[in-house]
Amino acid sequence: MRILAALLAAFVMVGCAMPSAMAKKIPHPDIPKVVFVPHDNRPISDEQTADTMKAIGWNVETPPEEILGSRDNLGNPDDVWDWLDETAADANIAVLSSDTLLYGSLVGSRKHDYPQRVIDSRIERFREFKALHPDLKIYVFGSIMRTPRSAEASGGVEPSYYESYGSDIFRYTALTDKMEIEGLTKREKKEFEFLGKLIPKDAIDDWLSRRNKNFSANKKLIQLEREGLFSYLALGRDDNAPYSQTHMESRKLAAEGADLGPSKFQAMAGIDEFAMLMLTRAVNDWTSSVPFVYVRYNWGRGGNTVPKYSDEKISDSMKAHVVAAGGLMVNSPKNADFVLLVNTNPNGQTYEANDRANDGKPREGTKYFADLVQESVESGKPTCVADVSYANGADNALMEMLKGRDLLFKLRAYSGWNTPTNSTGFVLSQGMLASKMTDEACDRLLMTRYLDDWAYQANIRGIVARQLGWLRASGTYSALGDRKRAAEARTTNFMKRFAEENLPPMEGLQYLEVTFPWNRMFEAKFDLSKPFDFQEYKAAHMAE
Repeated sequence: MRILAALLAAFVMVGCAMPSAMAKKIPHPDIPKVVFVPHDNRPISDEQTADTMKAIGWNVETPPEEILGSRDNLGNPDDVWDWLDETAADANIAVLSSDTLLYGSLVGSRKHDYPQRVIDSRIERFREFKALHPDLKIYVFGSIMRTPRSAEASGGVEPSYYESYGSDIFRYTALTDKMEIEGLTKREKKEFEFLGKLIPKDAIDDWLSRRNKNFSANKKLIQLEREGLFSYLALGRDDNAPYSQTHMESRKLAAEGADLGPSKFQAMAGIDEFAMLMLTRAVNDWTSSVPFVYVRYNWGRGGNTVPKYSDEKISDSMKAHVVAAGGLMVNSPKNADFVLLVNTNPNGQTYEANDRANDGKPREGTKYFADLVQESVESGKPTCVADVSYANGADNALMEMLKGRDLLFKLRAYSGWNTPTNSTGFVLSQGMLASKMTDEACDRLLMTRYLDDWAYQANIRGIVARQLGWLRASGTYSALGDRKRAAEARTTNFMKRFAEENLPPMEGLQYLEVTFPWNRMFEAKFDLSKPFDFQEYKAAHMAE
């Protein structure tokens, strides 16, 4: 009865308040207009994701950067809603971050002070929005709040008490989750009681109260999906672990939406890649496409690897992402539209890319995986690589081998940034869309990833971070402060040198400039005053 009442209310609102909206039928053009609301203004969330859609020739509009969430501004939900209402008037597709529209941004979901009634009113705006734009295809992605293992892992974007009690909060909620699933040992029960007394009550109450609001909002979004307002709803388990508060909440939300099935709703590992997954699904739905993908892993643990920052096997994450993006996994490369090769470590471990051990020397499994890439490329099958043996950057040994075999720009997509699930979801999406791109467009996207994931994340980031103390003024890795400009200049110089030594001599690289838009070194933005010109390199390459 509640569903029927909601639908009747939407019909009355459209019929009485906006008769012109009901009469206006949005056409189904070959190139639709997409309104895309990212969950913040980080380059990977906003610009780089939108660039993928532009690479297939689609019209994508995003909100002005000043109303999106940033490091210093949690975002402006009401301003974004106003922009969305205006911009969607002639749009065909909307891909929307619920975190931005409810709390201002992904970081805003972790630090806001909005009362429940304000959040509920914004949830109702989804219903009003659909009533005003009944023909609009709406895809929504949102986060199930993360549970960082420590203050360091939080990246400085959690409430201030996480600096002192982050590890304790993580462990306390991990034990809470385990207690529900299988029970605790005597030692764990004592640890649980100790942590309950150690963590200040006001800190854990604040942390859990915000999570309860997020959990309640996500349940309401599932109900809106059940009512048919959205074409798809994806809720992501932000940084988490097999036992954690995030894992516990995801279990309950998955059960809440189990009746919808994975063709309408999933609660999955990851979050930063979800915008790309939903945009890809929108493309596949619009073009009535179901891309077939063949996935193969490095030898050893392979698909059974449970990567860092995740609570499940990477093969399970891959299956969920393929479904979410609107594709289908197949068991043979012969039947696939493209091959996705996943670089895992044979021992099942995930390391950090800026560790000194990521020194470019071949490890166990490096040559085997490079051989897989070469064989796939030489077979003529479009080939993509998800590089997840390291988190937060590329595997230098693999990249050296791909460079030595001249395979870097024979791939159709590559990703090795942030968490392993971020990388796999992002490259999966770009792989699905690559068939709709020109070779030059694919090369441009590859160059962005090589500059970001390989040059910066796996190499330059660590070098400059270790040299911060050499710079005058004050500033740290997580808050550059007065050292920001000097760090940007130093990083730009190192990046140009790396590009000269490791990437093809493509015109335009000499104009590269690096900035840190979030005043920290974890992510960087790469600007070129002159665009890359791949034609000369391609002609010479083909001649060889």
